[in-house]
Amino acid sequence: MSGAQIATWTIVALGTAGVIVRPWRLPEAIWAVAGAIALVVLGLLPLAETWIAVAKGADVYFFLTGMMLIAELARSEGLFDWLAGIAAAHARGSAKRLFALIYIVGIVVTTFLSNDATAVVLTPAVYAAARAARAAPLPYLYVCAFIANAASFVLPISNPANLVVFGSDMPPLLRWLARFGLPSIVSIVVTYVVLRWTQRLHLREPTEEDPHVPSLERGGVVVAVALVIAAVLLLIVSAAGLDLGFPTFIAGVATLLIVLLLRGYRTVAVVRHVSWGVLPLVAGLFIFVEALNRTGVLKFLSDRLRAGSHEAPALTAWIAGGITAFAGNIANNLPVGLLSGAAIHMDSPPPLVTDAILIGVDLGPNLSVTGSLATILWLVALRREGEDVSALEFLRLGALIMPVSLVLALAALFVGR
Repeated sequence: MSGAQIATWTIVALGTAGVIVRPWRLPEAIWAVAGAIALVVLGLLPLAETWIAVAKGADVYFFLTGMMLIAELARSEGLFDWLAGIAAAHARGSAKRLFALIYIVGIVVTTFLSNDATAVVLTPAVYAAARAARAAPLPYLYVCAFIANAASFVLPISNPANLVVFGSDMPPLLRWLARFGLPSIVSIVVTYVVLRWTQRLHLREPTEEDPHVPSLERGGVVVAVALVIAAVLLLIVSAAGLDLGFPTFIAGVATLLIVLLLRGYRTVAVVRHVSWGVLPLVAGLFIFVEALNRTGVLKFLSDRLRAGSHEAPALTAWIAGGITAFAGNIANNLPVGLLSGAAIHMDSPPPLVTDAILIGVDLGPNLSVTGSLATILWLVALRREGEDVSALEFLRLGALIMPVSLVLALAALFVGR
C-alpha cells in the first residue's frame, strides 16, 4: 500500500471518527469538512474531482433541504405536538395503548417524512405527550429511535440513505413496494414486538386518562395539508421513476411560502432552526468516498460483489446485508451507504444482493447510537429534554432488537423470488 493510500485512509478514518464521537462537542459537519479540506490540501484528491464528488450529492441535498423545511414547519406550527397529544388522549390511561399509538405515528412520520424527521422533530413531541400522560418518557422515546430505522425502507423517501445507495437507479415506486414491502412489514412488526417486550415492566403503570391536547391553529392545518400533498406528489414522482430530491425541495419551499403568507415574517425564524450543518456533513462524506475510490477500495468491493453474485447470489445477499449492517455501526451508515452504492453502480449485482445491502444500511443502525445520523440526532434531541441514554444502554437494547429484525427482514427478501 502506497503512502498516499495510507494517508487517505487515515484522514478518512479520523474524519469519520470525528463525525461519530464529536470531540469537544464540535458539530459533526466540522469534522467531515476538515477531513475533506485535508484531502485536497495534501493533494490526495484533486480539486476538480472534489467538486465532482460534491455535485454527486445534489439530489440528496435537495431532498434533505425540503424535508428539513417541512419538518421544522410542522414543529413550529405545533402539528407534531397536536398529533402526540391526540395519541396521549386516545390512550385512555393505558401505557400499552399509548406506546402502540406513538409507534404508529412514528411509522407514518418515518414513511412520509424520512427517519431524520422522526428522530429530530417527533422526539420532543413524544416527550411532551409522555409528560402530559404523566408517564415515564424513556420507553416512548425509544420508539422514536428504533422506528426511525425500522421503517426507513418502506418508501424511497423514508431515508436519505436510500437515495445514496440507489442513486439514479432508484426503482419506481411499484417495483420498490414489490421488493421491500414484505421486508418492511417484517422489520416494523419484529422491532415493535421486541421493543415492546423489553419495555413491558415500564408499561404496567396507568397514565393520565384526560391529558391536555393543544389546539391546532391555522398554520398547523396548512402544514398538515401540505404534508399530505407533498406525500402524494412524492409518491407520484417515485412511481414515475424520477429523482426525488428537487420535488421534495419544491414542496418544502412552497410550504414555507404559504405559511409565511399566513403567519407573517416571523415564520422566517423557522429557517434558522433547520439543521443546515447536515448538508456540509453529507458533502464531506461524498468527498471521503471519492477519495477512497482513488485507493482502489471500490474496485475491491465491486470485484467481491461480482464474484459472489455469480457464484452464490443468495449467500452473497446474506453476507452483504450482514456486513453493511454491522459496518454502519462502526463507521456510520451514511458513508457505508455511499461506499456500497458506489460499488453497486460499478458492478450492478442482482437485485437480491442490492436489496440486502439496502436493508443492512437502513436497519443495521438500530444496534448502536453511532449507527446512523438519525440516531445521533435523536440522542441530541433527548438531551435537550433532560433525558440521557448511554451508548452501553442503547447497545444492550439494540443487541436484542436489531439482529432478530435484520435476519427476518433479509429472509423476507427471498419470499416470492
